[in-house]
Amino acid sequence: MPAAAPPTDDELFARLRNGDEAAFTTLYRRHRDAVYRFALMLAGSAALAADATQEAFLLLIQQPERFDPLRGPLPAFLMGVARNHVRRGRAEPAAPPVDDGDEAAEPGHDHTPLASLLGGETLAGLRAAVLALPFAYREALVLCDLHELPYLDAAAVIGCPIGTVRSRLNRARARLAQALAGHAPAGLEATP
Repeated sequence: MPAAAPPTDDELFARLRNGDEAAFTTLYRRHRDAVYRFALMLAGSAALAADATQEAFLLLIQQPERFDPLRGPLPAFLMGVARNHVRRGRAEPAAPPVDDGDEAAEPGHDHTPLASLLGGETLAGLRAAVLALPFAYREALVLCDLHELPYLDAAAVIGCPIGTVRSRLNRARARLAQALAGHAPAGLEATP
């Protein structure tokens, strides 16, 4: 007998609206890591990212009517709530995130080679350059390039037209390339 397909976000959300706690738990487990990573890249602070993630899911369970599936998918709504929380928490981060050794505090933390690389010195310059971007450019870059959201979903998170997302992303990429031009490893510098 074939296994049943896992329920969609829409099915789980309908069950959540009817008071199904298991549906909320499934949605939380399905999307918490992505929301946290998005907030962390946007804020540059593990504490602020954790608060933003908690805020997004609290709003979903306490006021499910705030999510309108016609305006975009559930992950876009959750990231939008986290984005707003980060904006209220601190407009611009003072420094890149610091690894304080408390791995249990970060949802979904793993020890994959990619996670090790991202935490290493090789990407410290990239992380700092991303965090130095203006907030509007940083959020477009994080959503589209790091989370690989389609422009339509990124526009739903940010609350702006798709053209604005494309423009901000183009400017973010240009600024990032300019900031990293002097940090290329030996032999990988751009040739004139």
